[in-house]
Amino acid sequence: MTQKNIKKLLIKAKKQVFSEIPGNNPSLFKGEGFDFVELREYQPGDDVKKIDWLVTAKLQKPYIKLYREERELNVVVAFMLNGSMFFGTKRFKQELAAEIGAILGFAAIKNQDNFSYILFADKEYSSIRPTKHINAVQKCAESVAKFVTLGKSANFSQLTQRLFKIRRKSIVFIISDFFGEYDFKVLAKKHEVVAIVVRDRFEEDPTPIGFMNLIDPETKKSFIVDFEGSTLKNYKKEIKKADSKMYEHFKQSGVRFTKIYTHEEPFIKLLKLFGQK
Repeated sequence: MTQKNIKKLLIKAKKQVFSEIPGNNPSLFKGEGFDFVELREYQPGDDVKKIDWLVTAKLQKPYIKLYREERELNVVVAFMLNGSMFFGTKRFKQELAAEIGAILGFAAIKNQDNFSYILFADKEYSSIRPTKHINAVQKCAESVAKFVTLGKSANFSQLTQRLFKIRRKSIVFIISDFFGEYDFKVLAKKHEVVAIVVRDRFEEDPTPIGFMNLIDPETKKSFIVDFEGSTLKNYKKEIKKADSKMYEHFKQSGVRFTKIYTHEEPFIKLLKLFGQK
């Protein structure tokens, strides 16, 4: 991705965040950056995600946790940039991830929240400390857009451990195509975790195109695949099976999530995720 295209991406994201977010919603997101205060009995209209199920089970009545909001959120954007992110028919998933990161970064800065990012693959490659400086967003987008993903595998285990070490309760965005093994159950007990799945339509629903010579983006090994008949049918079946497992894991772990394709507008999808459109 050229420096000119990165600049266009940043201008677009900044304009959307600072001009198009409704005035009565100063922040794109509202995180769980709160101190626990007390429990009270559930009332119609309360957020069911705040129900304390252990207390509810013991008292046989639904109870929710009440919090005192902190003055600012700690927003952490974590990118998993393994080889499979180097793919896209409309644009590369890596480029989409950079734009999403820019939107989240500008939203944090606009709301005077702390912003930081972590760039990961088989290990940590880049990160910054929490800051409110707008230049950090540009550094984030450039780091993601220029990162060499080919030949790198995804190590979600190390990423999860790295994020768990963040002391202050944070709203953690994990941006990845989530092709791999991961477990966010423990992480989601400490932080508010939001998974943003970036995909290309073709990798989920490829058209019949016969024999193709493909290269594994993580190992760089080439192989021939017949994208026809039963092979194509089984591939689509496995993708749906894996995604079903992914969604179930997110729900069980209390992780909010959305999927954004390379042909879609990420700003709109993020507004929908946080209930602002």
